[in-house]
Amino acid sequence: MNKATRKAIIAGNWKMNKTRPEAKALLEELKGMVADIKTVEIVACVPFTNLETALAATEGTNIKIGAENCHFEKSGAFTGEISADMLAEMGVEYVVLGHSERRQYFAETDETVNKRTKAALAAGLKPIVCVGELLWERECGITEEVIARQIKLDFFGIEAADLKKCVIAYEPVWAIGTGKTATADQAEEVCAFIRATLAKLYGADVAETITIQYGGSMNAANAAELVSKTNVDGGLIGGASLKAADFTTIIKAAEVG
Repeated sequence: MNKATRKAIIAGNWKMNKTRPEAKALLEELKGMVADIKTVEIVACVPFTNLETALAATEGTNIKIGAENCHFEKSGAFTGEISADMLAEMGVEYVVLGHSERRQYFAETDETVNKRTKAALAAGLKPIVCVGELLWERECGITEEVIARQIKLDFFGIEAADLKKCVIAYEPVWAIGTGKTATADQAEEVCAFIRATLAKLYGADVAETITIQYGGSMNAANAAELVSKTNVDGGLIGGASLKAADFTTIIKAAEVG
């Protein structure tokens, strides 16, 4: 990673895990472990029910809190949904958008990801926008086509000033929750391609400032090699973020990388 031009960010995506007492216990444990970290932005993206607990537990610390999704409308008849304004009012800073599980199980499309990203930016949130190819798409040799399409659609109509507030997480769908991980070279190749695509759309100067994470079974054992790559600026961490010791190991790898 290149900390001279962009921020290193390690974000935990808890998914549908942890009750409020469990969330508090995990964050209390994590706080002490990462208190001296200065050069890596640390984010915990937690279920909606844990947001208030997480915000209280991390107040005054170097741990930021994010949500795992938001709706694209400000309010209205959208039963079960949460708006970006609701999250911002609570003090939430980040929000994960377009995760492959949302796309796969809840019919998210690039169009809705684009609308959610714009809504999050309008509310003052920092979107972590996920992109990635299916195993079949990689085997067919169209990874770059898939990624370029997602980048162009997910950020359609978003100006450079707002793009700089976004984080992009490259998560090959075949590596999420499977135990399979892209090699460090594969991760670097696609993250570099994402940056090159952004350069074509926004200019190289802008592209160099954008944090691009790798997600997809990044863990304590492989984090150091992944974040050592020039275009891998951190990680969006699933299962390993639910264990304070493992998450801390990843954060410290990013501090060195």
